[in-house]
Amino acid sequence: MEDINYKTRRRLMKVTDIRIRIGKQTENNERLRAYADITFDESFVIHGLKIIEGQNGLFVAMPSRRMPNGEFKDIVHPIKPELRAEITQVILEKFEEESAAQTEAE
Repeated sequence: MEDINYKTRRRLMKVTDIRIRIGKQTENNERLRAYADITFDESFVIHGLKIIEGQNGLFVAMPSRRMPNGEFKDIVHPIKPELRAEITQVILEKFEEESAAQTEAE
């Protein structure tokens, strides 16, 4: 098997698919607007991102799990702020498209 130096091999992942599931707000989570799944390079998918209405507008929350102490911890998250910004931008753009299409259909 070939050894690869992962620190010097840099390549940006390309977003190849985004799926949005717009839900109805509930009393338990009235700020939750939708769930999103994002696929990179047609080979790696992250399920369960949340689109949430915050104090400063919409934001994308990474999938998380409740720890025994009650704290929530991200299961997966971008390390670089540039990747987080790109994920947020493309997901919110897709959410706006889906929301507009759903509004027109009603």
